[in-house]
Amino acid sequence: MSKPELDDYMDLFRRYGKDFGDAYLEPEDERFRFLFDQILRLLAQPSAFNLTLPEPFRTTAYRYLAGDEATIAHMKVVENRHFMLSDVYDYLHLIDKMGNPKQ
Repeated sequence: MSKPELDDYMDLFRRYGKDFGDAYLEPEDERFRFLFDQILRLLAQPSAFNLTLPEPFRTTAYRYLAGDEATIAHMKVVENRHFMLSDVYDYLHLIDKMGNPKQ
């Protein structure tokens, strides 16, 4: 079985609270910065599950971790990081509840 899978992501988000959909409204702190880093590292790993996720999530992760200046500059803005976390969470939450139509 290839990793990461849905449960790997959901377990990570659960550590930060039940509903992460409104994270973009929260003030910045170390735990959100750490979560952002962890989620990007999961998104950048090769796995069958990751290939079913929207390409912009994966592309952002690859570019950010590769040091792409434009992506890093964009993600330096707190609201952008939180908004991405919120989008990833919402998408994964839907898959968790409804199933993944791409598998």
